[in-house]
Amino acid sequence: MTADCRLYIITPPRIDDLAAFGRSLAHAMDAGDVAALQIRLKDQPDEIIAAAVDVLMPIAQARGAAVILNDRPDLAARLGCDGVHVGQSDVSYAEARRIMGPDAMIGVTCHDSLHLAMEAAEAGADYVAFGAFYPTTTKDAPTRADPEILTGWQSHVETPCVAIGGITAANAAPLAAAGADFLAVSAGIWAHPQGPAAAVKALNAAIAEGLAQRR
Repeated sequence: MTADCRLYIITPPRIDDLAAFGRSLAHAMDAGDVAALQIRLKDQPDEIIAAAVDVLMPIAQARGAAVILNDRPDLAARLGCDGVHVGQSDVSYAEARRIMGPDAMIGVTCHDSLHLAMEAAEAGADYVAFGAFYPTTTKDAPTRADPEILTGWQSHVETPCVAIGGITAANAAPLAAAGADFLAVSAGIWAHPQGPAAAVKALNAAIAEGLAQRR
């Protein structure tokens, strides 16, 4: 088990004002530690995704965060993203690796399945993602994962694990305590009543609380 857990930000599914969102993202990332930004614009045209990467990638990378594109290794490679995240119904890990090359970061959705996670880890995935841990409106979540899956994973496998699904500052600490290496959060940041920067600050505090329990 690693001694750390870090925040992994996911964009909203739609960004109507890209310039304004970029300013909001920068403000949020300046409020606390963020390991990665996933640009997740489902069912958007390629040109919309490319425009988002063009604006958001420099903001994230300037703050030391990796930029991961959801679903599309072809676009991720073309646009120069640091990596790609693929689901079970997207291209395979092997195909994503072929497209992205040996140095890219590739994460794989594994729902609530240790079996799927083990397959991904053995294939070479850089991280596996378990969830959803809590009810979420950001995406259709076919499975509900239990925090014990994080503890069990960490006791046997070195590949990092990401917890995702309905995570907020109010419920993040138990997942950090259970063994998550990263907490992936979308609505818990962008819908926070005090704004995204306050959410990042509160989530980092919750992570610190969970890590204190883990130790």
